[in-house]
Amino acid sequence: MKRTITRNGETFEYDFGGWATRNNVKCSDGRTILQNAFEENDGMIVPLVWNHQHNEAYNVLGHALLENRKEGVYSYCSFNDTEQGQNAKLLVEHKDVSALSIYANQLRQNSRREVSHGMIREVSLVLAGANPQARIDDIITHGDDEDGYGADIFTANDCELSHADENSEKKENSEMADEKKAPEKEETVQDVFDTLTEKQKTVVYALIGQALENGQADEDEDDEEEKPVKHNVFDTDTQNEEDVLSHSEMMAVITDAKRYGTMKESALQHGIENIDLMFPEAKAQPTGISWIERDMGWVSTVLNGVHHTPFSRVKSLFANITEDEARARGYIKGRFKKEEVFSLLKRATTPQTIYKKQRLDRDDVIDITDFDVVGMIKAEMRKMLDEELARAILIGDGRLASDDDKISEEHIRPIAFDDDFYTIKVNVQVAANADDQDKAKAFIKSIIKARKNYKGSGSPTLYCTEDVVTDCLLLEDSNGRFIYETVDKLAQTIRVSKIVTVPVMEGVKGANGGDLLGVFVNLNDYNVGADRGGAVSLFDDFDIDYNQMKYLIETRCSGALIKPYSAMAIEMTVAQG
Repeated sequence: MKRTITRNGETFEYDFGGWATRNNVKCSDGRTILQNAFEENDGMIVPLVWNHQHNEAYNVLGHALLENRKEGVYSYCSFNDTEQGQNAKLLVEHKDVSALSIYANQLRQNSRREVSHGMIREVSLVLAGANPQARIDDIITHGDDEDGYGADIFTANDCELSHADENSEKKENSEMADEKKAPEKEETVQDVFDTLTEKQKTVVYALIGQALENGQADEDEDDEEEKPVKHNVFDTDTQNEEDVLSHSEMMAVITDAKRYGTMKESALQHGIENIDLMFPEAKAQPTGISWIERDMGWVSTVLNGVHHTPFSRVKSLFANITEDEARARGYIKGRFKKEEVFSLLKRATTPQTIYKKQRLDRDDVIDITDFDVVGMIKAEMRKMLDEELARAILIGDGRLASDDDKISEEHIRPIAFDDDFYTIKVNVQVAANADDQDKAKAFIKSIIKARKNYKGSGSPTLYCTEDVVTDCLLLEDSNGRFIYETVDKLAQTIRVSKIVTVPVMEGVKGANGGDLLGVFVNLNDYNVGADRGGAVSLFDDFDIDYNQMKYLIETRCSGALIKPYSAMAIEMTVAQG
């Protein structure tokens, strides 16, 4: 049941009454409302909303009749019959919500932040208001009282006095019980300040310095001079700065962020600076740094495919029985039997140390707490050592012979540039005006024709660049259909077990100066030898003088083909003119 009040001959029904704002009380935002500051609102009806949210219709709970009094602005509030309105009504009746707040604009205030004029645009139910005396003090209840009415008066220190005679004894007992309870310890300003991060504390220091400068400037002004406030404010418990961001503005920023691209650009359009302070601190991914690297899939294929021996000095001995002098002979009675003649071939390959070294300042290792920087560095060192060794096996390291860091081709013999006795050089010649299709066709034909010279073990693998594979897959027949629909079909045609693309092979020149297109080999015919202790090992040390952590990964090994004619290096030359 609603109560009624008559104003200017009109009857107004309301569910509860309360102070929308009280005069001469300093609010949490530092402002003080002076008497009759909102006298123009006397008799006006404004929306009653929830927590100053007015971006959606369902946030409107009802309306409020404003009455200007000498103590402040009193409001008679009525709930709508909507689900939200009735839910809010129950919250008020049960005293779950007891604070009111206003949204006002067109404010005028002096240098002491005393508001002398303004227009109230809405009254809001809030969990806690900026004005400590803006509270509900008149609630229509539906209890056992004969007239269904009870009144509670809230003062600044939130003491509660009952005006319902039938319940006075119960409330008095309740108050006595409350007095016996030990008061809860409240957080001090220092307690709250200690919870801030160092960056947030820096911002607070800057704001305090700015406030002191503004305060000094205000002392030089006429205290009685009034000047217009150029922004809208409302009495919520979170507004402590001159620049106020209302809930509706925040929703507008979020909505417009899609249009402007970022929250920051949207905020600038709404006149909000330093919105970055609202964003959380950036954090590194738990996995640490993500490497920008070449495709490494081929590396494991190479290192896992080679033959390994537990010794690093490898001697290869071969007897050439392909010459006519080594052929078996027919015997004629009474003639001299000739001895077989063949030549012996040999070569020895000795080891070389391949290493990678890294260092970190110990201070950095301690300060980096987002991820394991030492583990990351060690993983990077092993990854790059493996790639360098695989590169040296296939095509060499590419450094000049005069470079101190060169991996010698006498110790790790590159397949593409090995002696003709071990690696067959296949030269693909094309005309000067040949296009990509012509080059791809010539490449495939040359491999198929040269396949008869291959004497390696089992089925070989083709190591080549991505461009070579792409040009081959784009070959079309006379009807415009792709000849090789998959890489497996291309591999079957050129009689290899698989095709592996090697990014570091791009741009490499062959032994005859042409573009190196691929290496055709079964890596089981390539031996990598390492003595005991020469396998991949990781060492770390600490430099006391420079406070540095130092890391070294190295291996000492040799590598070479151990079977004649066990590989083919395919390169392309373009005819002049």
